[in-house]
Amino acid sequence: MCELDQLSSMTAVNRRQFTRMGVMLGAGATMAACATTAEAEGGLSERMVTFAAAGGTMDGLFVHPAGKKSPAVILWPDIAGLRPSKMAMGRRLAAEGFAVLVANPFYRSVAGVQFEDFAAFRDGGGFQAVGPWREKNTPAAIMETAKSVVGWLDAQDAVDTARGIGNQGYCMTGSWTFYTAAAVPSRVKAAASFHGGGLAGDAADSAMNMFDDLADDAKALIAIAKNDDANAPADKDKLRAAAAAVDLDLEIEVYDGDHGWTVLDSPVYAEAAADRAYGRLLALYKSAL
Repeated sequence: MCELDQLSSMTAVNRRQFTRMGVMLGAGATMAACATTAEAEGGLSERMVTFAAAGGTMDGLFVHPAGKKSPAVILWPDIAGLRPSKMAMGRRLAAEGFAVLVANPFYRSVAGVQFEDFAAFRDGGGFQAVGPWREKNTPAAIMETAKSVVGWLDAQDAVDTARGIGNQGYCMTGSWTFYTAAAVPSRVKAAASFHGGGLAGDAADSAMNMFDDLADDAKALIAIAKNDDANAPADKDKLRAAAAAVDLDLEIEVYDGDHGWTVLDSPVYAEAAADRAYGRLLALYKSAL
C-alpha cells in the first residue's frame, strides 16, 4: 500500500525519468493544442469532461481515437489523483486504440488537479490532505461510482458498446478495478491492478472477495511491486487461490520495481519494468475487450 513511510523514503525523480515524462507530457500538450487537426487526420481527440455521478460531479480527461468507435477504458489514478502524468498515460493508451477516461478519484470531495506531480503531493502534505477524501471511497461508494462512469462512457459516440470495458488502477485504486468489474459485470471485462493495496483482505467486501462477482468471461492482471511482495509474501498465493476457486482468468506477477514503479512521475519509476507491465496490460485488453 501507499503509506506515509513509503512516501517519505522515496527519492527524487532522476534525469531519465524527467526527460521521458517531459516528452510524453509535451506530446500531450501538442495533441490538445491541435485537437481539430488531430480529428481531421484521424489522430486523437481529447477534452476535459464533467458529468453527474454518484455522490457528486465526476471530472477527468476523455481521450480517444478521432472519428471511430473504440473499446472504453477507465484509468483510475493513484493517491496523488488526477494530474498531468496520469493524463499522459491515458493518451499513450488511447493511441493504442482505446477510448480512455482518466477519472478524478476524489471527485466526491474536490474537482480538478490538486497536485501537479507526485513530488508536489509528497512534499506538500498530500498524504494528510487526501485522508478525508479517501474515507468517502468505501467499496460500496466505488461500485456506485463505477456504475455512473460506465453509464456515461456508454453514452459517448466514441465508445464501441459492442465491446467490453477495461479498467486499470494504481496504488489505492488497484482494488477499485475489481469493485468496478463486479459493479457492472455485463460491461466491464478486464481489471488491471498495478502495485495495488488491500487486494487480499479478509473482509467480505475486500477486492479478493469480489472475484466471484466478475463476469464469467472477465480477465484480470495483478502486477505486484517487489517491496510490497516482501512485506506481504503470502498475498499473491491468497489471490491465486481466490481466482482459482471461481475460475477467474488471472495473471499475477511480482515485478522488479518498487511500489509506484509504473507511474511516470513516481520517484521510483522503473522504465524497463514499467514497459513490461504496460505490454501485459495491452495483451489483457486486446484479449478481453
